[in-house]
Order: sequence, then structure tokens, then C-alpha cells
Amino acid sequence: MQITNSILMIRPVGFRKNEQTAVNNYFQEDLDIKNAEINKKAQTEFDAFVTVLREKGVQVTVVDDTKSPDTPDSIFPNNWISFHEDGTVGLYPMFAENRRNERREDIFEVLEEKGFVINNVVDYTSAEEEGFFLEGTGSILLDRMHKKAYCALSDRADEELFIEFCEDFDYFPVIFTANQSVDGQRMPIYHTNVMMAMGEKFSIICADTIDDKKERKAVLEHLNNDGKEIIRITEKQMHQFAGNMLQVLGSNDKRYLAMSSAAFNSLTEDQIKKINNHCEIIHSSLDTIETCGGGSARCMMAEVFLPKG
Repeated sequence: MQITNSILMIRPVGFRKNEQTAVNNYFQEDLDIKNAEINKKAQTEFDAFVTVLREKGVQVTVVDDTKSPDTPDSIFPNNWISFHEDGTVGLYPMFAENRRNERREDIFEVLEEKGFVINNVVDYTSAEEEGFFLEGTGSILLDRMHKKAYCALSDRADEELFIEFCEDFDYFPVIFTANQSVDGQRMPIYHTNVMMAMGEKFSIICADTIDDKKERKAVLEHLNNDGKEIIRITEKQMHQFAGNMLQVLGSNDKRYLAMSSAAFNSLTEDQIKKINNHCEIIHSSLDTIETCGGGSARCMMAEVFLPKG
């Protein structure tokens, strides 16, 4: 299956702009308010988003973050963990040192108490010691139906580590570089999932970020050949997080595309029409989280594909 109705989300307690990730996440900006106020706003946005998902029948497991250690980006769990249908869990090496503290074994216990089965853990975190990183389904965009994995290389997505992942999980690697304009320069986009989203029968992509024409053509051909409708967004829309979306299952197997209100408001009527041909759009305001965290709706949701016992 490409999509699931089971989502893990981490409620923040110390959310703020993370100075350690800001060095190569050009989506992050400063807010001129105190960190305590930032976290309070983030919690309000988080709770409202969870409510939107649950009202549609999405099964959201919420785990509260802890005040210690300091984990300002814990709201984005999909970067350190992934869950797979065969009961395998992936653990990933993180670029920012303070993000490595987000990895928590007690989350395994929470999921097992809910009846999910964990058979195996594939742990890549030792690569941190050598300075190599691969930040989960932020760096890796999975087409689970066609067993293809898309990866935009960056400081947070090492090519050799990505290929190792593909060998371990039996995915075909689709590798490229995606850039954004920062102060007149083309700089690598920090995560694949901000420029691209994968649905069952469609893909949303900011193809203009793939500057190399051969790479761009190859990526689009893979999507076309697999029968995905390609919905292209602009770089300006990408900066409103129009690429950071996730298709989920709700009640009665109804399909939804979850995104932020900023992402939704950036879309054209034609883009919305194309998405609505596949599923219903749901959105919620994540302005504080997007501004300070440089991530949006998709980053907040770790999909749980584990089997039930």
C-alpha cells in the first residue's frame, strides 16, 4: 500500500527555530517573539491539525515530547524513523546533533501497546560518527507501490547511504539534485519531501528545482511510466510548502491529501481540481511551525505501515 490511516505525531514542548538546522534549511525564518510563545503557538497549531485528521477518521497516535533533552524539532518525527509493512523499522542518521536526541525507544512500546508488530530494526545511525546522513522520509520519498525511492542529494541525504537503504528495503533508487534560489545562488534543497509529494496515482513536484535537464527528464519519466499524474508546482508555491503534503486514509478508506493552509492557499484552481480528482484536500494553519521549523504537514506525520498482531 502507498498510503495508511495510521500516523505517529509528536506534540512539542520546546519548539523553536533550531539554530543547528538553519544552516542549510533555507525555509526557516525568525519570529520576533519569545520561544515560550512560539512553542505555545506551535502546540495550538499541532492540536488543531490532529483534530482535522481525526475528524476524517485518520488514526493518529500522539506522543508528547519531553522537556529534556532539548529537541526543538521533535515535531518532525518522519526524519528519524520509518515503519514498513513487513514489521521493519528504519532508524536514520541526523545532520543536527540536537535532533539525534529525538530518537526514543519508548515510542516502540507505545505502538506495540496499540497492537502494532515490530519484527526488525534497521539502524543507520552509526553513519553520524563518520559525518554521513539520511533523514528518513524527509530525504527519501517512497513510491511503495512501484518499489522506487526518490532522493534529492544534500548535506542531509548521502548518496551511498541512500543506495544502502534501497538495497536493504528492495527499492530502485532515483537520484537527483534539487536546488532553490537563496540570495541569488542555487543551493541544495534540504529535504526531498519539500519539493515533491507521492500519492497513489499522482505526484506533486516542483520539477523546476531539478536544474539538470537529464535528471529532471529521468524523474518525470519514472513518474509517467508508473502511471502517476504529474501535478507541477512553482518554486514560489514550494516555499509555501505546496510540495510538503501527504495522502492519507480516513474512514471507509476515503482518501485525503493533508497539507497546511499556506500550501492550500498557494494552489491554483487547476491544481486543486487535479488533486480533487484523486482525493479530498484537508488543511490546517501551520504558520508558526512552518516559519520557525522550516517544515510543514508532511514532516509532522510519520506513517505507520506496521502489521497488527
